[in-house]
Amino acid sequence: MLVVFAAVEAYIGPKALAIVAKEWGIEAAAEPGGEVEPGLLQFKRIQSGEELPAALRRQVPWKWNVTTTHKITKTDEFGSEQAPLSPHALQKMPVPMEEAAQSFVRALIGALHVHLGSPLVKRFFRDHFLSRHLDVSTLFDFRTPTRDLSRLCAREGFEPPVARLVSETGRLSRHPVFVVGVYSGKDMLGEGAGSSLDEARTRAAAAALKGWYLYKPVEVTVPSSTEGQADTSKWRPNHIDCGEVIV
Repeated sequence: MLVVFAAVEAYIGPKALAIVAKEWGIEAAAEPGGEVEPGLLQFKRIQSGEELPAALRRQVPWKWNVTTTHKITKTDEFGSEQAPLSPHALQKMPVPMEEAAQSFVRALIGALHVHLGSPLVKRFFRDHFLSRHLDVSTLFDFRTPTRDLSRLCAREGFEPPVARLVSETGRLSRHPVFVVGVYSGKDMLGEGAGSSLDEARTRAAAAALKGWYLYKPVEVTVPSSTEGQADTSKWRPNHIDCGEVIV
């Protein structure tokens, strides 16, 4: 779930929405007021050197009893306990440019939803946000991949994983390269290369875990695809696995 939270923030987080607003050519006014052109983004700026207001600090202090389940049920879409500010609160509070830009993008999406409907807004969101490339595999950070893979195989009823040396070169040189594969029975789950056998085994186990978690359905459908006349596709329940492995 931590990877899911990071991916969501990479697509629609504050920094991502601020970049989108900049690419759209949204300019900010120097000072808000009636004499400023209405088409410019107007907001009360935070003065240089001032501390960020407490309501805008998204860093949640670490707590020993905050579990992943708590972050799913008790937080926002980014896994933060910080509730999003209302537009009325942003009008009275000085905010940085990034916060004003993301508020503008969210307001624009809401206005399009009201005036154009859900199907066209989903198409607009797909073209401007989901079309951006994000390598989700780089978000994973396995601390004990070999242990995680063993627990995963035990949970799914697979044979215990076994690491086997596939190939090697330069064992007695300064730069040896070992290629290790992790097998469950006769099936190879993952393969990794490293300068030592332990490094290659760890990378192979991490590659096997990424292959398990990064599956992609052939046809992805959501319940909202049945809404509106512009989208005629039918919703089919997608496969959902048992979730992450608890070690």
